[in-house]
Amino acid sequence: MNMTPAPKAVVVGAGPVGCLSAIALAKLGWDVVVYERRPDIRADSLQASSCEIPARIPRPRSINLTLSARGIAAVQSIDSTLVERLLYNAVPLQGRMVHHLKGNPTPQQYDRQGHCLYSIERGLVNLIILETAAAVKNISIKFSHKAVGVDFKNNVLRLCNSVTGQEFDENFDLCIGADGSNSIIRHFLMRATQMEYSQHYLSHEYVEIRLQAGKNSSGDTFLLDSDHLHVWPRGNFTVVAMPNKDKTFTCALFAPREMFDNLQYPDALIPFFQAHFPDLLSLLGEKRLLSAFQNNPRSQLITVKANLYHKGSVLVIGDGAHSFVPFFGQGLNCALEDVRILSALLCEEKGGCDPSAIHRVFKHYSESRHEDLIAIGDLAMDSHLKMRRSVATWSYTIRAYIDNLLYALSESLFVVKLSQTIFGPESTGWIPLYSMVSFRPDISYSAAKKKAEHQKRLVDSVGISLAILGLGYILHAFINLNKLL
Repeated sequence: MNMTPAPKAVVVGAGPVGCLSAIALAKLGWDVVVYERRPDIRADSLQASSCEIPARIPRPRSINLTLSARGIAAVQSIDSTLVERLLYNAVPLQGRMVHHLKGNPTPQQYDRQGHCLYSIERGLVNLIILETAAAVKNISIKFSHKAVGVDFKNNVLRLCNSVTGQEFDENFDLCIGADGSNSIIRHFLMRATQMEYSQHYLSHEYVEIRLQAGKNSSGDTFLLDSDHLHVWPRGNFTVVAMPNKDKTFTCALFAPREMFDNLQYPDALIPFFQAHFPDLLSLLGEKRLLSAFQNNPRSQLITVKANLYHKGSVLVIGDGAHSFVPFFGQGLNCALEDVRILSALLCEEKGGCDPSAIHRVFKHYSESRHEDLIAIGDLAMDSHLKMRRSVATWSYTIRAYIDNLLYALSESLFVVKLSQTIFGPESTGWIPLYSMVSFRPDISYSAAKKKAEHQKRLVDSVGISLAILGLGYILHAFINLNKLL
């Protein structure tokens, strides 16, 4: 009996997005090969069947990742067991804790319905999703292989084994580039299409600082409140601290590169922290702070925008298609949502196994996803400015109070099942922007941005009306007072 061979997919990049894409494709009946340019990062102590955090994991120099309902819904739609393992190794965050220069820290709840973000180390996310993909029988993962060319006409990927130096060709029916912000697949797409592309390096950079666990009679303990993301807003620079499951905090100083140039020496660095972050310095200690600045690299912040995302049977997703600043906590969530949407579109085409179906899916993805990706990039940049300045101001607090009051008066339950649709129907009632972006995966980024802008105009117009009425009342009282005199 003749058996039709399964269609073949090639995924470039074995990060979270590449591996989740591989799992999604495998469940749709594809044979999948994942190529990764780096060596195998897996730790022997982490098994696909275990939820336990490994004793030792790779720690790339980076701020933590945050999972929100949007990313969780994306993973849930592909592999529900994967959600359990990720959340087991994450720390729930109920809100942010704003550390003022003078005075007690102020908590700010993320969402009145009690939704949380989940803080998790980047290296751990990589390992968990990688191990899950490696356990799927029709997925093969090959490390130390770099893509060096793409034949878009004949669906051939040219690869090089970085250990042996040998080059070879890999045929595919579908190819996904999930190889990060320096994507080689995007590079080949740019050469083969009229892709609009831009990248922008921010004037701000960051340095990671690790706050170790404290000690008490029961063992290790958190030195800061573990229920919150901690922020020290200081205008043009800020520190962010996020908890880890091992009771440590991953901290990062974000500041202009010129400021970092002036903080290279102890006689400048220690007084700087004493003046602006005295409470954090008392927990870190001068020795650990100096060690972090001497040994940890200064990392850059980059934004990437592209359009289109495909040619023929080749598509780029994740950071290769969009990179933005991390201050809305949506980088990973957006990339995971890419996979959910792509998987849903393929499902609509019954797996998308023939070339015409693949072309339709990729064209639909490119055209429909672009507006959302631009929207979240803009929202993330706006959040970058708010995190440095606005979150510590009274105007921000008052605006948030009005948002939540109107939210309480008009809230409705979220019941849309995203396994059956890409996004839900147009949402009604008042919903704060943060809740729409982080906790309402049924609302697209572009729809959330438009709704938030409309709500802001309403609040502003009401505020202006009240101000005019108040001014009129004062003027009326003044005129009457003059008549009496």
